[in-house]
Amino acid sequence: MSHDAVIVGSGFGGAFTALALTEAGLSVLLLERGKPVARDDGDWDPRQILLGDRYRSPSPVHVRQYGASIYSDVSHHQVVGGGSVFYGGASLRLRSADLDRWPVTYYELEPHYTRAETLLDVHGVAGADPYDPPRSAPYPRASIDFTPPAKRLHDAAHSLGYHPFPLPMALNFSDTSRPLCILCNTCDGYPCRIEAKNDLTATVLRRAQAQGLEIRAGVIAVKLDIDSGRVVEVECVDADTGKAHSFSASRVVVAAGALQTPALLLRSGLGESPTGGRWIGRRLMRHCNAIVAGVFYARTNPQDTFHKQLCFTDFYDDMRDRLGTATGTIQDIYTPARQVIEHHAPTGLRRVAGWLTAFMQNLLCIAEDDPSFENAVTLGEPGLFGVVAPRVDHEYSSADYERRDYLVERARQVLKAAGAWTTRVYEIDSFSHAIGSVGMAATPEEGPLDPQCRVWGVDNLWVTDGAAFSTSGGVNPSLTIAANALRVAPSIVNADG
Repeated sequence: MSHDAVIVGSGFGGAFTALALTEAGLSVLLLERGKPVARDDGDWDPRQILLGDRYRSPSPVHVRQYGASIYSDVSHHQVVGGGSVFYGGASLRLRSADLDRWPVTYYELEPHYTRAETLLDVHGVAGADPYDPPRSAPYPRASIDFTPPAKRLHDAAHSLGYHPFPLPMALNFSDTSRPLCILCNTCDGYPCRIEAKNDLTATVLRRAQAQGLEIRAGVIAVKLDIDSGRVVEVECVDADTGKAHSFSASRVVVAAGALQTPALLLRSGLGESPTGGRWIGRRLMRHCNAIVAGVFYARTNPQDTFHKQLCFTDFYDDMRDRLGTATGTIQDIYTPARQVIEHHAPTGLRRVAGWLTAFMQNLLCIAEDDPSFENAVTLGEPGLFGVVAPRVDHEYSSADYERRDYLVERARQVLKAAGAWTTRVYEIDSFSHAIGSVGMAATPEEGPLDPQCRVWGVDNLWVTDGAAFSTSGGVNPSLTIAANALRVAPSIVNADG
């Protein structure tokens, strides 16, 4: 069966594109390699979600990072709704200067930011962030009061002269037609068992399905068949059986994430394209992130309550004149479950490490990282059903580390002011903020996508996930992915079928 559009991937890029296309009257098929969220007790079990194989891909990505000489197998979660199912709901906008190296301006994105915030029902306070970019509308919902752990860090940051503000969150604190957030401490990194997180399955995809969107889960896109500058078929296999399928459409959108999207394009031979092909998979970014853990004399969260509520951006532009980039943001973030801390601690220290969990409180530092040609997604070895898996090579630059360390020192200041007697820094191994591996550019000499995110040289192929980013900025990427997908959707709708 032919459709007006086939979309590969159900994360922020794929879901928002699907909604815009279905609302325009197009027949849309969305393909997702993962399965639907179970919404049962296992979704809040750290042994299953953070340490086990629940929702994890059986085909790992091969990753070499932090100066390693060999590749390690990393298995990521895959599920209908993509990363939204596991994210913590943080919904921040890029600043105007962040887009100086993009072929699109903040003001072109701004109305789409507003639309995305509405669709995700974001809770925030307009004007609370003194460095917030211009807005055409307030947040759809007001923020809730700080819980005690967040209030502790808020007061500490304020005492140092910083300007902490409520982190804009896509969680359901207000809509009584759906389950309300119960302020549990199982949010970031977990699916929401009660569907109170405004992930894409609870919001955008449900809305798109009401408009006629067809979702096929458990389908792996293997290759795009391209003839005479057009995609004629999407070759797929069943994720359980390996049975081959193919789908056709007059428009094809790839939104499989910044690791899988370039791998699909490379498996399709587009790396050899004379129009931008050399850039496919290159300039991978992931933010230069770190968690600063503070250890306190007393229990930090005896209420066992949610507290990812706080952000401050006082340092966002401190290095822009010298390095040409944002520095980044600092956010409150949950402490990993005791079982996770014990699992990763040295064998003889596991009991002590688990006990210390109750006395910890953490801050997340999100520093901008520059795009580098050497940070790349290429093709590795055949994985599940012979599908060649991505291979990732990534190293941070000295400037990346300088930005991160600048934030780390200020996070330490806040934790010490809040009462921590010691702090420790943890590097982040995951690629949860992976972006930029198929970046848009003004010309094919500068990147593989045009400013409307169409692949140069292929008339009916677009990329609308975070892979399309030209630079990373210093905030969580999800809201910008959504806004950009909404921005380019009309050009997809109006393209010749």
